[in-house]
Amino acid sequence: MTDPSPSPAPGAAVLHTVEDHVSWITLNRPAAMNALTWDQRDRVIALLAAASADPGVRAVVLTATGRGFCAGADLRGAPAAPGERIAGDVARTIRLGAQRLVSAVLDCEKPVIAAVNGTAAGLGAHLAFACDLVLAAESARFIEVFVRRGLVPDAGGAYLLPRLVGPRRAKELMFFGDALSAAEAARFGLVNRAVPDAELEPVARHWAQRLAAGPTRALALTKQLVNAAPDTDRATAFAAEAAAQELNMATHDANEGVAAFRERRDPRFRGR
Repeated sequence: MTDPSPSPAPGAAVLHTVEDHVSWITLNRPAAMNALTWDQRDRVIALLAAASADPGVRAVVLTATGRGFCAGADLRGAPAAPGERIAGDVARTIRLGAQRLVSAVLDCEKPVIAAVNGTAAGLGAHLAFACDLVLAAESARFIEVFVRRGLVPDAGGAYLLPRLVGPRRAKELMFFGDALSAAEAARFGLVNRAVPDAELEPVARHWAQRLAAGPTRALALTKQLVNAAPDTDRATAFAAEAAAQELNMATHDANEGVAAFRERRDPRFRGR
């Protein structure tokens, strides 16, 4: 894989490795509960773009070190009072920061697994919810923290949550800002599975390896169809489905899958 920047040292704020065709992106500011800085956001965005472009990468895992998955944006550099801001600064910061990060996850051409090891609050919760599959340690919590600070949700939260849990449940979470346990998040459909803390990494690795062994282009096209579905009328969705089928049938993996079915054997997908 061609990394967008040199491999970071173990103490870097974002760790990155590629193992068995899986890109592991690890937030690494445990003392700050992995509150995201601007530099971290840019690094993660670059790694997701690199994963899309690299045929050697066939799945992505996004996780973190320490007790927190991500406590949201690091606000220590933000202006303390509205009078210090120029009109348009806030919207520009959100658009180029949190929204760009969430879009990078949604637009990544490889399936992205969130392995949520601890508290995911605000931007951190939405970063997890944007992923294609979400695993959560039983000790993890999800918090729509914005209301506690007198803020409007950002990082695509008002877009993501209603699509995942419906508008009424989304409003309950955002209006009250109560902490949601991993088990509750799984019941709501925000998390695919809550697992014991010690099993989070092994289960994430197993899922990622299964995805990496799959038909990568078919998964990318499937992701596009599913992500677009809530905003698409039936005619448009059916046309997109037919176009995706047309594109996918030109891949090695589609032909291999059909051949394996006919020959009554397991397919050997190459991600191409």
